[in-house]
Amino acid sequence: MRRLMGIAIALGAVWAGTIQGKEGVMPDLKGKKVLMVIAATDFRDEEYFEPYNRLRQCGAVVTVASSVKGAAVSVFGKTVTTDRQIAECKAGDYDAVVFIGGPGATEFFTNATAHVLARAAVDQGKVLAAICIAPVTLANAGVLKGKQATCFPSLQKQLTMQGTRVVKQDVVQDGKLLTATGPQVAREFAEALVKMLE
Repeated sequence: MRRLMGIAIALGAVWAGTIQGKEGVMPDLKGKKVLMVIAATDFRDEEYFEPYNRLRQCGAVVTVASSVKGAAVSVFGKTVTTDRQIAECKAGDYDAVVFIGGPGATEFFTNATAHVLARAAVDQGKVLAAICIAPVTLANAGVLKGKQATCFPSLQKQLTMQGTRVVKQDVVQDGKLLTATGPQVAREFAEALVKMLE
């Protein structure tokens, strides 16, 4: 009887350890390609660095694009080297396209190239994500019409005007679309993006 109890306890420990181990396993994004679009000036630091670092940590290949090739400068003065100009990018080359917010992201609100990229991502079944004010670019591209989404609170009316069903949540997923309200949820945005790519 004692022996059976000992075996049961041991098996229970192994089972519990397996569950715990699963929760601690790093998501595997090897082979996944992600395009991150940032403003040439004043992109928001947390909204870029949180997903960028997390995606790379999980093995994804991240390409950074902007309206200029070379250096982009964040709100807090950090310089990021961009790999490509947005005009050189094709949604079909990536598994996800991510638009980063910050004050400078207004440059893409009426940018035809950004709109074409966003529409192509949706048409080709890619993950399309945006945070802070960047969802306005997606709305203006017409890809949020009839979809659930969110953005920086003061600009949510712009989404509604484009037919978006604005949800009062910090991070919103609708199919392969992911949106978030701002820098305070950059980490949650990053984790949601990783899960969508798994």
